[in-house]
Amino acid sequence: MNPIRHVHSRTLVLAHENIDTDRIIPARFLTTTSRAGLGQHAFQDWRYRSDGTPDPDFVLNRPDAQGCKILVAGRNFGCGSSREHAPWALLDAGLRAVISSEIADIFRANALKNGLLAITVEDAEHRFLLEHPGLELKIDLVAAEIELPDGGRFGFALEAFARHCLIEGVDQLGFLLRHDDAIRHFEEQHAA
Repeated sequence: MNPIRHVHSRTLVLAHENIDTDRIIPARFLTTTSRAGLGQHAFQDWRYRSDGTPDPDFVLNRPDAQGCKILVAGRNFGCGSSREHAPWALLDAGLRAVISSEIADIFRANALKNGLLAITVEDAEHRFLLEHPGLELKIDLVAAEIELPDGGRFGFALEAFARHCLIEGVDQLGFLLRHDDAIRHFEEQHAA
């Protein structure tokens, strides 16, 4: 996992509410434990027509979506079944952050553990972001703030341990392994 301190990008807006994990990555693509290649199937059933060609009207297929790393999604994003493949697919599709007024708890935990910022903001801020697609945002994870093009800012809350791991670029196992010598020393001192 790469350390994350800042994400600077234009936004993509997918305003639908209650986008579940099966919509993010359909179950038929869960046959792998590899993250690579899942991005091409992110939002598969919206993104592609029945003949397999890209739907030019879908937000990820539009020319102005190229290079966008921030998805502003409708309320209750990531609901449904728990699957790590959903944040993996979004990351592999080039996204680094999802912002909504409500993100499902299990999806949010999976996202943060895998290096995808899952940020909730107040309803009024969310409405503003939904109404302004393509807005250039700067997310500062250290300050826990989102900066707007006019310099305005709004804060967001993020659990301290998840924030630390994202900034350091480690997952939970990596965090523990960094303390391997101290753990071994403790075990030696307290051996029965």
